Amino acid sequence: MTALRAEGVYKVFGRRPAEAVRRLQAGQTRDEVKDHGTAAVIDASFEVADGETFVVMGLSGSGKSTLIRMLNGLWRPTAGRILLGDADLSTITPRDLRALRQRRVSMVFQHFALLPHRTIIDNAAYPLALQDVDRTERRRRAGEALEMVGLAGWEDHLPSELSGGMRQRVGLARALAAGTDVLLMDEAFSALDPLIRREMQEQLLELQQTLGKTIVFITHDLNEAMHLGDRIAVMRDGRIVQIGTSEQILSDPANDYVAQFVADVDRTRVLTARSVMVRPAAVVTTGAGPRVALHEMRAAQATAAYLVDRDRTLRGVLRDQDVVAAQRAGTESLVDLTCDEVTPVHVDALLADVFAPSAETPLPVPVIDDRGRLVGVIPRVTLLEAMSPPVVEPSSPDPAPADESAAVPA
Repeated sequence: MTALRAEGVYKVFGRRPAEAVRRLQAGQTRDEVKDHGTAAVIDASFEVADGETFVVMGLSGSGKSTLIRMLNGLWRPTAGRILLGDADLSTITPRDLRALRQRRVSMVFQHFALLPHRTIIDNAAYPLALQDVDRTERRRRAGEALEMVGLAGWEDHLPSELSGGMRQRVGLARALAAGTDVLLMDEAFSALDPLIRREMQEQLLELQQTLGKTIVFITHDLNEAMHLGDRIAVMRDGRIVQIGTSEQILSDPANDYVAQFVADVDRTRVLTARSVMVRPAAVVTTGAGPRVALHEMRAAQATAAYLVDRDRTLRGVLRDQDVVAAQRAGTESLVDLTCDEVTPVHVDALLADVFAPSAETPLPVPVIDDRGRLVGVIPRVTLLEAMSPPVVEPSSPDPAPADESAAVPA
């Protein structure tokens, strides 16, 4: 189900915003309409599913902060619609908007926004006080939220007694205590030191696995976006130029801007075995005989084949010399034939975890699913190629799909 949807959203600041939108819709650029107003967001459309972490990423001035302020109802779109569930934020009344913020959407700010004269538990319970929740109940719920973020025992302290990372945890606990389904996080970790920032990212991932909130996370940090986001929207000059998973954006950037943006990303920490594996060329089942195995190897011009059970569960690797010996000995089945062990990787393993198994053997690394079934292989050349950023040539036709019949090397 869709938790949040933007449909052709524009936000223009200036004297004649409606005229600026009309000209933008007619094809004029951001610079060409600046006499009528400053176009901060231009024709933004996207959907955020229930339980998804949707990251909006861009440099300063790209429009991401303006966008999240419209998602929270702080600013109304100049044109287009923003739907939070069944509520249209472009037409909602001030009274309904206040109720919406209290019960359906929470905000985590970059600079904590804690009340300095209130204790930590009272800060965490503040949204519940606005909802007129009983004091005992709101302190209970706030205490649970503080425990979730690792601040149990700090309930009666003041914000001034906490470090920056701890204060940001209070901000997160406050959003969690509110019990809303949607969290909006505006550069929530950017003011933290790198080590604390990484800890907060990991904690958010752990909490998301348990709570399954719908999160819209704003950041200018590409590595943070790749680490946190189920999907990422890349913004430039007010426009969303690409939406996709980390793997999609790394492997198939929409234009030169996105390609340059992701050029320095450690691809081995983002791409998975699933994204680079190819179909194994030589595969035989345990019920086959040596003659079939040799035929498969000749057809693939390979000196080895992967041995699997009938359900594709990986058993190991057969070498050509062993199969020839079995044939000469009159063996009719491969089921009892000794095969070489090979270290497989899971289909969701990061490429960084494939290097060690690849170094152990000259054979392509087998890729298995949750049930141990062979679903693909990763030749060493494919692994090395995946580490290099793709070359984007917008004027050239799309390249032909890569050959998926990688053979086991001779």
